[in-house]
Amino acid sequence: MQGGSTGIGYGLKYQARCIADVKADTDHTSFIAGTLSLKEENEVHLIRLSNGGTELVCEGLFSHPNEIWDLASCPFDQRIFSTVFFNGESYGAAIWQIPELYGQLNSPQLERIAALDAHSSKIKGVLWWPTGRHDKLISIDEQNLFLWSLDSSKKTAQVQSQESAGVLHYLTGGAWDPHDVNSVTLTSESAIQLWDLRTMKYVLILALTVDTFSSLSMFVSKLV
Repeated sequence: MQGGSTGIGYGLKYQARCIADVKADTDHTSFIAGTLSLKEENEVHLIRLSNGGTELVCEGLFSHPNEIWDLASCPFDQRIFSTVFFNGESYGAAIWQIPELYGQLNSPQLERIAALDAHSSKIKGVLWWPTGRHDKLISIDEQNLFLWSLDSSKKTAQVQSQESAGVLHYLTGGAWDPHDVNSVTLTSESAIQLWDLRTMKYVLILALTVDTFSSLSMFVSKLV
């Protein structure tokens, strides 16, 4: 779709709740977006900003079998990404690869590299190693943190370690520390947990209150 005075837009056929930048595409401004349709076949759109910066162009349109609830791109290969999906009964997560000749095919199919199938509760998201080429990634569900080793050439993903957040904690998301690859921060209802991946234990829990948010805002302001 064309851009106007209020910005640039792009239309999807179905409702969507997730979009991610394609980190490995250093030559273009690119994104992938996933749809969330209960009855229709869902789609993954590869979107690229035109050279003039006035239009978002669809570079690829791919079928996805289920509702897409989370989507993240691989930091070192622009054709690889992860999704968290819901099939109407349970949640799952998988690693996908866009076909190499996608621009020359009428209806290219995504290739599933690996399934992250160790989860037994609702999956919240997948985190990729923050920088560079690395085979590690993390998946988070409501109760557990999984550290995976991905081999895209053999199309396998194996759990390296797993740890429970405990019965009193309900995980909702997380982020990998870009400055320390051994640290991951998880959100747990009204608290933040700092985890050390070397021991798979959380080393700090910060309970968030109104006063805590005010203190954090002041601290961040001073850092900036």
